[in-house]
Amino acid sequence: MAADVQYFTREGLEKIQKELDYLKNVKRREVSKQIQEAREKGDLSENAEYDAAKEAQGILEARIAHLESILARAQVLDTDDLDLSKVRILSTVHIENLTLNKEQRYTLVSEAEANLQEGKISVTSPVGRALLGRSVGEVVEVNVPVGVLRLKIKKITISD
Repeated sequence: MAADVQYFTREGLEKIQKELDYLKNVKRREVSKQIQEAREKGDLSENAEYDAAKEAQGILEARIAHLESILARAQVLDTDDLDLSKVRILSTVHIENLTLNKEQRYTLVSEAEANLQEGKISVTSPVGRALLGRSVGEVVEVNVPVGVLRLKIKKITISD
């Protein structure tokens, strides 16, 4: 199965690299120390601390593997080359929510960079999928848990 490329801003990729570095160089040592301390307490068959430390190690290693997988497929997009005629990943879309009669702004990013508080939505989210490939002036309808949203694209800019 071919892995899909995941597109990132330089900032988003650096954030993932920093987390991976922290997990590999700091957290691994901490968990290893916890396992060693628990081993020293004797019988491993009835040692809850040892079991908890081994479980933490499994979770940590899974997270490391996940981040390494993301980085293996990562590609940084240069916003200087971004075509603003249509909504694309890293586009900032200024919309009028016709359902709520409200102006909104979202930057479309990869799933790993999505953060609603920062106005960054995933291209795989319902709103992100509905906006992708659309142009200024278009109205899209998006099915969301609370009903149908009608969004009019007012402007497409580069993420800021």
